[in-house]
Amino acid sequence: MPLTLHLGTDDLTRCRFAVSPLCQTHEALRMLRRPARHAFHRDWLRRVRDVVAGLDLSELWLFIPRKGGYTPDFLGPPPTTPNASFEEELARMRATDPAMAHAELARSLACTPGATESPYGRAALNDPAATVRRLADLTERAWQALLAPDWPRHQAVLEADIAHRTRQLADGGLEALFGDLHPGIDWADDTLTLRMYADHKEAQGADGRGILLMPSVFVRPDVVSGFARPWQPTVIYPARGQGLPPAPAAEVPVALARLLGHHRAAILTGLHTPASTTALADRHGLAPSSVSAHLSVLREAGLLVSHRRGPYVLYGRTALGEALAAGA
Repeated sequence: MPLTLHLGTDDLTRCRFAVSPLCQTHEALRMLRRPARHAFHRDWLRRVRDVVAGLDLSELWLFIPRKGGYTPDFLGPPPTTPNASFEEELARMRATDPAMAHAELARSLACTPGATESPYGRAALNDPAATVRRLADLTERAWQALLAPDWPRHQAVLEADIAHRTRQLADGGLEALFGDLHPGIDWADDTLTLRMYADHKEAQGADGRGILLMPSVFVRPDVVSGFARPWQPTVIYPARGQGLPPAPAAEVPVALARLLGHHRAAILTGLHTPASTTALADRHGLAPSSVSAHLSVLREAGLLVSHRRGPYVLYGRTALGEALAAGA
């Protein structure tokens, strides 16, 4: 049976988005353990191969089962703010109640035959408070080695996805939002159905606290749903475009290039979803200062609009910009 979430009025009015660097860290580690995801992340895997080989995460791996088992929710609790820093989220993890940690550790160990009786397993259950500290230290080490160097780029992708989703919600309501999250997610009769995610007795149903939606760089091709109480029900879905081969650069129409200049025309026609200055500079091979100048001109001409998401300013096309790009 697929997992179904029946959303009442309170749930529908409390749906929210968030970016979580802590959850991204654990999704990256989970991806390393699940070969079915590797084909979608080859470039990243090649870049971090040597770094991963130099990390000793043995105790952490014990709680990230290879085949769909349970990972303790306290390792990456749902963020309480849209853009928490890694340091803020790690502090929350370190403050986990030992009794809750013991219950979640025991549930995770039970997913792997022999894990509970292993030296790491016994030590984890004998002193859950110390285990939380050790796992937090290992998580911080993984973050610094694997994600922190590229985090601005990852965050720009996640923020652009959220900007796109909120625009979908504004244009077409919940049907447009939920209907496009993932091919394995259906929306009908106020019910969110996750066909790729099996229902089970521990699965938490919607209960009036809303649904937290979190895009992920590393979860493709899967969808992850959680969390157990007391966490808010959450759906982690693949961010738009992540893991797919880069799209070929669109050919800039000659007439539009004559009107706007080649670089401005390329930026406008290629801006299918909102993006930051840094992301656009990488995409077009330009200096960030040059891209910033082009964006200012396009915005002053009424072709782009900007809005801030946390530390980033994202740029998207206005209706006039859409019409000009479509006409081109």
